[in-house]
Amino acid sequence: MNPAEAYILDQAEPFKSILLELQVLVETTVPDIDLKYKYRLPFYYLNGKPFCYFNVSRKKGYVDVGFWSSAHLTVHQDKMVTEGRKVMKSLRYFTLDDLDADICIEVLQEAAAVNHKGFWK
Repeated sequence: MNPAEAYILDQAEPFKSILLELQVLVETTVPDIDLKYKYRLPFYYLNGKPFCYFNVSRKKGYVDVGFWSSAHLTVHQDKMVTEGRKVMKSLRYFTLDDLDADICIEVLQEAAAVNHKGFWK
């Protein structure tokens, strides 16, 4: 098992269930994506470029899906969290019920379409 998968499976609930659902959504929505373990987090790469990552904040009780190309994203901006970050945006989930698969898929699809543009606008 690679370290990224271990990170996901070693989480307590509800984080583990959220991460597993997100993993399924990412891997079925974006073909040819690679799951790696970078920056001590599960980090997906698309065509050799950073795509998105999963981060669990046990202290604050949420899971973030951060998007590398978030400066170029336009869909569901009202659902994206920046919280003190200049460029990076994420979708944030406190419970599995918070995860709206349709919104997540739409953001993933747009992120895949603009991933070649990089981190900065």
